[in-house]
Amino acid sequence: MPEGHTIHREARDQSPILVGQVCSFSSPQGRFAEGAALLDGQTCIGVEALGKHLLYRFDSPLVLHMHLGLYGKFRKQKRPEAEPKGAVRLRMISATHCVDVNGPNTCEILEPPGVEALFSRIGPDVLRDDADPDRAFARISKSRTTVGQLIMDQAVMAGVGNIYRTEILWRLGIRPERPGNSISRPEFDAIWADAKRLLKIGVKHNAIITVDGAKPSKARYRERVNIFNKEDCPTCEAKIRAFQIAGRRAYACDSCQP
Repeated sequence: MPEGHTIHREARDQSPILVGQVCSFSSPQGRFAEGAALLDGQTCIGVEALGKHLLYRFDSPLVLHMHLGLYGKFRKQKRPEAEPKGAVRLRMISATHCVDVNGPNTCEILEPPGVEALFSRIGPDVLRDDADPDRAFARISKSRTTVGQLIMDQAVMAGVGNIYRTEILWRLGIRPERPGNSISRPEFDAIWADAKRLLKIGVKHNAIITVDGAKPSKARYRERVNIFNKEDCPTCEAKIRAFQIAGRRAYACDSCQP
């Protein structure tokens, strides 16, 4: 599943090619035909990210809500557009570009109450200017759930995914199994600040980079990480422990994260 930096990058990249333009909408696959018809011919006035969710706003109360899930994908191309590739749920066409969406987990139209409900159930997004870290700390400080699970819970703190979770806690020397209510406010503030800094780097380079001073890898996913999916700790050379948190793989150095 894409981590939060990927969705913010999509919002950044799609805004110049959609915002301020009258757009046409269609559903080549057919599964979103009614929704596409409601949006067809409207002017896009904003594309924004909320954690792992993408919201398109128009010159009407309607909002297009997209969540890629595990298999969703965006394909952007300049016009004239090619024939749809694969099962395209939604095709958005502006004067200059075409954006296809394949396989999203969620593709729906929301009215204002639905948008408000979405913002209420999603935790503060570390990359948004309007994020309230106090709201996240209030949830974490009252919970016995492990901090490794809490900071990846999108209802607590939006945008942090599996790799960032492992890397942030290692960088700060915080053991993932510690209960949330054992995390002090200075420790939480450090988690928030590091998450914000690393995700901003991810947006800039369109890659997860948690190694200080590193550039994107030339490998397929362009990741540069310290301990995620690694065998040895780059700091103390101890063996990295692989385990699961809520069904997701995680990693820790028992020496650096006592």
